[in-house]
Amino acid sequence: MTDPMADPVPQPTRRQPTQTAPMQPEATRTIPLPDATATEAFAHKLSLFVRPGDTICLGGDLGTGKTTLARALIRALAGDAALEVPSPTFTLVQSYDTPRMAVYHVDLYRIADAGEVAELGLADMARDALVIVEWPERAGSALPADRLDILLEETDTGTDGSADGSADERRATLAGHGRWAATVARMAAIEGFLDSAGWAAAERRFLQGDASARRYEALHLAGHVDVLLMDMPRQPDGPPVRDGLPYSRIAHLAEDVRPVVAIGGALRRIGLSAPAIHACDMDHGLLLIERLDGEVYGDMARRGADMGEPMTAAVDVLIAIARAGLAPTMALPDGTDYTVPPFDRDAREIEAGLLLDWFWPFRLGTAPSGDAARAFREAWRAVWPAVETGETAWILRDYHSPNLIWLPDREAEARVGVIDYQDAVIGHPAYDLASLLQDARIDVAQETERDLLDYYLARREAEEPGFDAAAFRAAYAVIAAQRATKILGIFARLKERDGKPGYLRHLPRVSHYLERNLQHEALGPVRDWFAAHLPQNIRI
Repeated sequence: MTDPMADPVPQPTRRQPTQTAPMQPEATRTIPLPDATATEAFAHKLSLFVRPGDTICLGGDLGTGKTTLARALIRALAGDAALEVPSPTFTLVQSYDTPRMAVYHVDLYRIADAGEVAELGLADMARDALVIVEWPERAGSALPADRLDILLEETDTGTDGSADGSADERRATLAGHGRWAATVARMAAIEGFLDSAGWAAAERRFLQGDASARRYEALHLAGHVDVLLMDMPRQPDGPPVRDGLPYSRIAHLAEDVRPVVAIGGALRRIGLSAPAIHACDMDHGLLLIERLDGEVYGDMARRGADMGEPMTAAVDVLIAIARAGLAPTMALPDGTDYTVPPFDRDAREIEAGLLLDWFWPFRLGTAPSGDAARAFREAWRAVWPAVETGETAWILRDYHSPNLIWLPDREAEARVGVIDYQDAVIGHPAYDLASLLQDARIDVAQETERDLLDYYLARREAEEPGFDAAAFRAAYAVIAAQRATKILGIFARLKERDGKPGYLRHLPRVSHYLERNLQHEALGPVRDWFAAHLPQNIRI
């Protein structure tokens, strides 16, 4: 594993590193690195878990392979095994733009004292990039508390002075702090899960996710059909926001992988294309699921494909769900049950309230007044009856272009692959139709929305005597307005809290949808509130 470019400045007398009190790690793990191939494989696995804002510290003596590991990690992130990654010993910092994130490779070998580290601006680098630091002990207190420490060492020698392993053999000791404590443990749990499922030798590739906390990998193993790893650890409760409960509880968001297993199974039983589950560890939130081999609706729309047939089929899926009469409670493989929660008034109101919590201050620079907030709640409470009477059905809740996959080789409703349904609730079926026809991420022409809404209503009127199309249209307008209001708040939150400004480009589209919905007579009080406080010219 000797690398001629690694640590290229051997000196007969080494300076003593700055002495600092070591932070006690929260999780440790030792990984053998018998050769360069093993180091590259470890770097690739590590690349699956890093994200912007992370700091990875590589410690160890000269010649233990710190630059070798850093180079392999950077190449893994870049997806280029031949990328030139020189040692930054002389330059101190080398930067890279990889498809997933910017990377700064820092070498502090020539730093005489911790005071010089401040001039490098490590904190600024770590704001939205991955920072890899060699010789981290010379950084003093400049390193973040939330980080991964990796100590590289040669393997021990025997009592007679002979090496126990080869000349290139090393070991890496991982010490996770902050969020990396859980990540170090997670990496080990996933490797154990893949081993027990027979996929330990699989090639693993990072899949870009969306705005959720879930993580995905594509797995390829010779002789097997490719699958996806879903990594969905149980989510801790956030701070209480109302009546002692966190937002996720009030809004009925999934806290673990159990609803994925339950709801997906129910959808498959009525002939829909939810991914099959090949292996499951519900305690750790790990699934190996079918990789639906088709094209995502959003990608099709952006390349200008004819969306007529796929969109009509997606509407047919919603009719099938509405008519299926799916039971709210289902048995799980571990002998427990899962019950789909109701999309009750508290859930609808706390979602709509994201507009006041995030979008209002984002647009206006201040919090809404108490009077404005009270009027907002009163306006919505005046229109809720439109979605609280009549029929109920399963609502998948994220039924839109990023989560629909066109499978033209399948039949009927099975041509629509459905993913991301773990937050499903029971409520008015107009919600998912509005999610589809007022897609927040792609433009849906008003004519297309009108025609597909008419198609949905015509089918249900023809097949279900007594179906009330006028009441459904009113419910559609109210719940579509609630959804658009929520999304304005979510996209502002993604920018302000999570540092993801890319979602702001969708705000005009969502605001136009909202304005369209507000014209329905069922939304009079809400329309008046927006006209008085957040008119269209402010929202876009």
